[in-house]
Amino acid sequence: MTTAPTGVWQPYEDEPVLTPAMTGGHRTTPPDELHRLRRYLEAVVADRPCPVHTAVAFNAVYFGYELGGVGHGNGPFDPDTFPTLTLGDRVPAVPVGALVRIATGSDPLYAEIVYKEGRHPDVEEDVDVPAWVSGAPISAQEPEPGGHQKPCGSVRRELLVPDVTAFGPALQLSEAKLKRFRARQKWLNSDGHVVVDATYDPGLGDRPDDTTAFVHHLLTHRRESLLSPLVPVSVAHLADDSGEEELRNALMGLMDTVEHALCTSDSLRNWGHYALTRRRIGAGLSDDGPLGASDLRTLTGSLERGVAPTTRRRRGPNGPRTLYTAVGPWLRDVAGAEPLLTGVEYAVSVCRANLAVTDFVRRDTDSGLRADSDVRITLDDRFESGGIWRSHHPGTEEADGGDPLSAAGRGWRDTVEPPPPPATETPRRQEPEEEPPAEAHPADAPLTDDDRLGPANYIRINDSEICWQVPLRLSHLMEERLPLKGMIRDALRHLGPDTVPVRLELSHPGGMTDESEEVQDVTLDLTVETGMLREIQWPIDFFPGLRLHIQWPRGGTVLRLSTVELDDPVDVDGRLITHRYDPAVLTREDAPGSSRDGDSSAGLDTRRLVLRAVRRFGRLTPDGHALLDRATLPRAVYDTQPAPHQITALEQALAECLAEHHLYAATGSRGANGEPHHPAREGEPSIPLIGYAPRPVAVPRPGSGGGVPPQPTGAEHFVHGFLRRLPAGWEPTVAQRTAYREHCRRVGKADGWDLPRGYTFVGSHSRRR
Repeated sequence: MTTAPTGVWQPYEDEPVLTPAMTGGHRTTPPDELHRLRRYLEAVVADRPCPVHTAVAFNAVYFGYELGGVGHGNGPFDPDTFPTLTLGDRVPAVPVGALVRIATGSDPLYAEIVYKEGRHPDVEEDVDVPAWVSGAPISAQEPEPGGHQKPCGSVRRELLVPDVTAFGPALQLSEAKLKRFRARQKWLNSDGHVVVDATYDPGLGDRPDDTTAFVHHLLTHRRESLLSPLVPVSVAHLADDSGEEELRNALMGLMDTVEHALCTSDSLRNWGHYALTRRRIGAGLSDDGPLGASDLRTLTGSLERGVAPTTRRRRGPNGPRTLYTAVGPWLRDVAGAEPLLTGVEYAVSVCRANLAVTDFVRRDTDSGLRADSDVRITLDDRFESGGIWRSHHPGTEEADGGDPLSAAGRGWRDTVEPPPPPATETPRRQEPEEEPPAEAHPADAPLTDDDRLGPANYIRINDSEICWQVPLRLSHLMEERLPLKGMIRDALRHLGPDTVPVRLELSHPGGMTDESEEVQDVTLDLTVETGMLREIQWPIDFFPGLRLHIQWPRGGTVLRLSTVELDDPVDVDGRLITHRYDPAVLTREDAPGSSRDGDSSAGLDTRRLVLRAVRRFGRLTPDGHALLDRATLPRAVYDTQPAPHQITALEQALAECLAEHHLYAATGSRGANGEPHHPAREGEPSIPLIGYAPRPVAVPRPGSGGGVPPQPTGAEHFVHGFLRRLPAGWEPTVAQRTAYREHCRRVGKADGWDLPRGYTFVGSHSRRR
């Protein structure tokens, strides 16, 4: 355990680390506030013996986790109200981050759940699991012959890893007593874990994501603590509203900010929602003992060897083979690994093992494909049995361009919905830009090079030069080209009939350009109608929608291309933009799944598929809004009529996108020809629409100093009232006691509360940083 490093937030000593801006997510959080939060979370991850899940990190910043062994010992909790867990029982599902009471025959065991995974009863100890288990919904059973799915219920067997040190010495049992509990295997299993049959609220969907489940838990089972005036700062104050929807949205925003702070730390690494220090990961890899570097290399090697053919058949090729490997059971098969699989160390070992496979896939494969063995290795399920990896040979048959590290759930999907028999030529799934849904209006189709969006492209035409501007397109980046103008093509005809070399001079102030990109020899193609520059080396930070200003001096063979910096950079849905751009093109062509390396929906989860569909098929406005007829969403997402379980997943994903304000609901109308309109037109039947708005957020430019976080500018900001610990022997004044009672009333405690012993109250105030 450690004490807080200098400058790291100390609960009940410093002003709260959470701020109102954070309720809108990381995109609305000023860099200095995010830096302060990140420093504290880095100290928490270094202090905790376990991987720190996003929900556990939220508990720390919201309830005031104190470093140095105190933990949640001074938190605003009533342990007697914690949900009770009993080994082997059926209980309401609890998320990671839940504070629980584990039933024992004597003293109850208080803990924070810091990790959990699926433990399907049919495959609990198997390293090689049946395909249908990987990615299966709650309470799934082995499908019947022919791939028919049996009805799924709402109960799932889960392994929960409790951190029994989370509340400090006051609520911590002795190590001797914990060993007795593990030995008896009545209250804890032999590894110090709790295995339960978890019952899920059907309203949360088949596979509720961690954030949704945790926020639901906060608003129901832990509401008293959530709205307690004893927390460093209440979400009711941060959201400036105590309405249910406002609280939920504010919590989702805070969770997004906390997760972003963990994921952007240079000293941490993340496996899914779990964070570990790089130092701890490195120490494990440098250990020659069990689960060290040698064993983890064996794990990664086994994923390949398990399906690669060992001999060449005399006649015909080897048949395809697919293997699903569960990480948790694999670790338990390693001789001497028992101490590293006990208590919270099990969670550490699982995360380290999955990170080792992740590094292998990133470093030694091409999109998961090992060229020398023709084996493709991809993540298929993050939750079940510590994570399940899929290996397939021959891997070249599955070169779909998807992200091999995005849990695809192919095991369950391919079992329940087996692929059609191969034809003479396997048809390639057409992306939406090639075959838009039948319901989509032509104006909703993806843009072409001839589309006119925003202001007129021509800027100036005179006797000496022609200057114009055009938004950079995704196809331009992918194909290293740029269409010109018909008049320029005609004016350049004297250079030759087909292709000729010309010079491109590129100016990108404030951007990232190599010397070789500033002056380029490119090819002018005069065989196409508009004329085309080909073989362009685009700078690495060019993106779809970037506005290009182009100048052609008449009679010359030089074209000059430049970009214009924004006065203040903006963040648009995670993309930092420092130069002028076209919002409509950005919305359409920077949708999820789009990059300069390709544009595909393969490998996207359902939420990102929904976002992609709205942005790719919605009717565009000049400022980048996209509005899609709600009825066309299933076809736009899945390209064909979706199955019932896909509809369920889509509805859940849409609800999450709306709740987190990634999308918004609107009302339009449908004309007699079936065309949707917005705003709704009088006399036409109304229809629900789904909208996307780019939401640019201004980002202050960092000051000089080689990456040092921006220094305080002296701007005034508001600080909510908070508790502060008093030195020994000190007492709060009458005014402070009165202010605290008023603070409690504002939070929702009608009769007010007295200050807890040893604390004073710092009232709301403004200050400068």
